[in-house]
Amino acid sequence: MELPLSCIERRVQKIKKNIFSSNFDIYSFVCFSSYDTAWLAMIPDSKYPSQPMFKNYLEWLIKNQKAEGFWGESDTIECLPATIVSMVALTKWNTGTLMIEKGRLFIDANIDKLLNEVKEDCPRWLAIVLPSMIELADLVGLHFLFPQSSRDTISFIINRRKCFLNKEKVDRNFHSYPPLLSYLEALPPTYINEKDICKNLSEDGSLFQSPSATAKAFMDYGNKKCLAYLRSLSQRCPKAVPQSYPMDEDHIKLCITNQLHRFGLAQYFVREIEVLLTQVYRKYNKEKDSRVKASNMSALQLQKDALAFEFLRTHGFKVSPLYFCWFLNHEELKAEIERDYEHFSNAMLHVFRASNLMFCGEYELEEARTFSRKILEKTVSTGKGGLFQRIEHELSFPWFARLDHLEHRGWIQETEANVLWKGNTSYNRVSGLYNDELLQLATLNFEFKQLIYKNELTEIKRWVEKCGMSNMGFGREKSTYCYFAVAASITSLPHDSYVRILVAKTAIIITVADDFFDTVGSLNELEILTEAVQRWDSRGLSSHSKVIFDALDGLVSEASRKYLQQEGTSDDISSNFKDLWYETFLSWLIEANWSRNGHKPSIDCYLETGMTSVGASLMVLSSSCFVKPTKKLRLTPYEPLTKLLMVISRLLNDVESYQREKEEGKLNYVLVKMMENPEFEIEDSIGFVREIVEKKKKEFLELVLIDGSSDFSKPSKQLHLSCLKVFQMFFNSRNSFDSNTDLVEDINKAIYLPLKCVSPKTFPKKHIIGKHHICFPFKHNSRTNFTRMRLTTPKVGLGFI
Repeated sequence: MELPLSCIERRVQKIKKNIFSSNFDIYSFVCFSSYDTAWLAMIPDSKYPSQPMFKNYLEWLIKNQKAEGFWGESDTIECLPATIVSMVALTKWNTGTLMIEKGRLFIDANIDKLLNEVKEDCPRWLAIVLPSMIELADLVGLHFLFPQSSRDTISFIINRRKCFLNKEKVDRNFHSYPPLLSYLEALPPTYINEKDICKNLSEDGSLFQSPSATAKAFMDYGNKKCLAYLRSLSQRCPKAVPQSYPMDEDHIKLCITNQLHRFGLAQYFVREIEVLLTQVYRKYNKEKDSRVKASNMSALQLQKDALAFEFLRTHGFKVSPLYFCWFLNHEELKAEIERDYEHFSNAMLHVFRASNLMFCGEYELEEARTFSRKILEKTVSTGKGGLFQRIEHELSFPWFARLDHLEHRGWIQETEANVLWKGNTSYNRVSGLYNDELLQLATLNFEFKQLIYKNELTEIKRWVEKCGMSNMGFGREKSTYCYFAVAASITSLPHDSYVRILVAKTAIIITVADDFFDTVGSLNELEILTEAVQRWDSRGLSSHSKVIFDALDGLVSEASRKYLQQEGTSDDISSNFKDLWYETFLSWLIEANWSRNGHKPSIDCYLETGMTSVGASLMVLSSSCFVKPTKKLRLTPYEPLTKLLMVISRLLNDVESYQREKEEGKLNYVLVKMMENPEFEIEDSIGFVREIVEKKKKEFLELVLIDGSSDFSKPSKQLHLSCLKVFQMFFNSRNSFDSNTDLVEDINKAIYLPLKCVSPKTFPKKHIIGKHHICFPFKHNSRTNFTRMRLTTPKVGLGFI
């Protein structure tokens, strides 16, 4: 029996051998275009006109009709032109009669559904291409009897085509995206002439690197440069052709990197990704002084540059926003993006993502973010397009509020997750072979994490019960919330298991102790407990105070032993742990005195105490001892990165908790600010705090991402980032930490619910070995019901939320 981890490692090695080997064909990663392949298949041989010049492409069409009867990658509107032109190619060479009939049946059965996608908002590419393909089919005797409802939509599309063709002049095609001549095969014969073709041929002999347009140019005018291009293409891509040739190989490699990151697989390909990004960065430094973008740059270039910026910045390279913000200086291009927003939607999505990584003073990123958001909101307002759900998610949930594990799940289950970029007539996607391999690996990896998370959560719950903290009778029981947040944000496996457990236990004790100080402990009890923590001695403690101290003492002893074992050293760091905890208990005691004695501290005094009482420093500094390379605990003065984390976490909490704390008579930064500024309304105070948070998040992000900007190692900096993301998630638009229901669905998705796979054939039911079954909760009718469901996994304990 193969264990899950060994199965994952075996698949990783297979993918490394296939995708990252020196002889890997980069074009095989991108799906072939049925539409463009069909156009090349129609070219007659110059010596034997009754035969196709590229028989291999005709054979590919015959072998690659989908079982449902269409050609293309998905049964959306994209497949309609590809299916029609493929049927035309087969008809031209008098072959594939049964396949043609199957295609006809597919169109008859699905035409209303397909055209309904564009009934009210037809994209430019479809308006140009579809009417021409229908006309072409008529010429070869393929007459489609569309129902009346479809005829109305087709008439609407034809009228749209007339508008586009009348509006766009060929001699100004550089201001259209993609250029109008890249659709040569779909343009009326009277609309262009040979002079236009010759004038716009690229050096490689193509029309804007479009195989279909170049094939049409050669068939109409016999241009030798076009023929040379087509022959070069057939040698490079002997099976079938992509939508564009030649393709930017660095762009494809960046897309591969993107897939690995979004699927949660980057940890297995660290070296390979570093090599690629180093190559990209070298090119950037070599070309940055001459990176002047012409006004005719395409969506493809913009997407590539934004993607490169995102990965270079997240991997510690120093790179300017001008790497991709060049488009802001080209008014004609911006105007075209606004007009043809559907074509640019994927590029704008990457621009918006890149703008998440904004540092202070980067006004170009501010402008790029505002512009891209406007375009994406316009795209979402139509409710259409393959990227609709992904764009909506990107706009709705701040990057800082997203937990990696849940993001990976969403990407694995997203039907359009293999979309790479928008082409002339459809989206370019990951080829079926590699998409299946990556999805299988991503699914195995995700479910393996779920198994580990279930076991670790069971351990956490046993510990909480053993320590006596599960029956305190007051405050918030948040052990599942605490563990879920840690596990979903610290996703590298399996080496960080103890880090997750340590941070979760620390967060649980913080929650219980904080509630004790806020609600049931008398000032005398709180002072006695704080003094006990200072001398680290439980004498004189009883009841709740004794339970809290004993749990804390056990945690610190366990962590100290673990550190000695891990480092093989005699250094005892238990005193550092104890000092950190005492500092936090002291901050709680100070706040309790303020609340109960009616003291009103200055805003600086409040924040100095509040940034400690929130507990963020405890979680990141204690856990940093257990990541490689290790970081010894260091008390105040805190390093800038830790101090920023503490301040931001406190302010995030206070913005969403001020109402409850006001009712309970507690202090809060929002409320203290109002006390110092009587003229402030509550909205003024909240706005003031949010401005501080946004500014400090940019400072924080720069310290996390840029190599050499902090004394912390990369793993320690990532712990800081994970901790901030957890606080942002808990206090994004409301106080979800105090809610008993807000996070139930996310917890189920992260730990309990199995993945719903897009393609059943891709994921064998027993890819993780094990014959036991577990029970897990799931959300039903807004209540959490503990319903028995079967899942093939190793046996673990029940999870209760």
